[in-house]
Amino acid sequence: MSRRERLFWTLASVGLAVLIVMAVVKISEMRLVPPVFLPPPQRIWAALMKGLTTGNLAQMFLATIWHMVIGLSLAACLGVGLGAMIGTSAKARAYLMPTLEFLRPFPSSAIIPVTIAFFGLTETMMLAVIAFGSLWPILMATIHGFVTVEPRLKDVSRALGLSRRSAMMKIALPHAMPDILAGMRIGLVMALVLATVGEMLTGRNGLGQALLLAARSFRTADLYAGIILLGVIGFASMLIFDRVERRLLRWRS
Repeated sequence: MSRRERLFWTLASVGLAVLIVMAVVKISEMRLVPPVFLPPPQRIWAALMKGLTTGNLAQMFLATIWHMVIGLSLAACLGVGLGAMIGTSAKARAYLMPTLEFLRPFPSSAIIPVTIAFFGLTETMMLAVIAFGSLWPILMATIHGFVTVEPRLKDVSRALGLSRRSAMMKIALPHAMPDILAGMRIGLVMALVLATVGEMLTGRNGLGQALLLAARSFRTADLYAGIILLGVIGFASMLIFDRVERRLLRWRS
């Protein structure tokens, strides 16, 4: 995509956001939706600024980022390590893939009662759920990336006398990197969703707890302020991930 096209689509995205805000303002002014459910954008903005400056919204914001990053890091370490082992071993795939395919469809919410039984309503329980939900896209993408290494590349590694470890690091891993990053992109979204849900369940600091408390007390301006911050986390995470991905895959340019 050329620079002019990127500029065009950026301006189009900004224009769409402006149109949405204008529509919300008009709906609020015409009272098509009761203000208790849809407060004016001015009140939402005021609640956001107040929460970040004098309230605890900034602390909740950072806590959600921390939970998301830790959970995703655990999932990435386990997913890439286990995926590389399974993807490079036909025997491991034969033994483990049926079990993985049995566990993979389980929704993360299904294991929440199990993790509560083991860990209680603790931060460990929340991180375990985040890691479990984020693990599967990373694991399956890593396996696919290592399985689909070109046979000719394997022949080259054998001709060069590379050890299994060297062949994996120098040939298989770079080939699998696009798949791994694609899986991590999906895992990133899952980590943010599960961090929010986990904070609601455990009562730990985070935007999930802030949203739940605001909803229970009908503070809709604070509720929408928290939702905006969740969107900021998701948008900023994708921007950072895009930059990291371009750097790691610059050899494809």
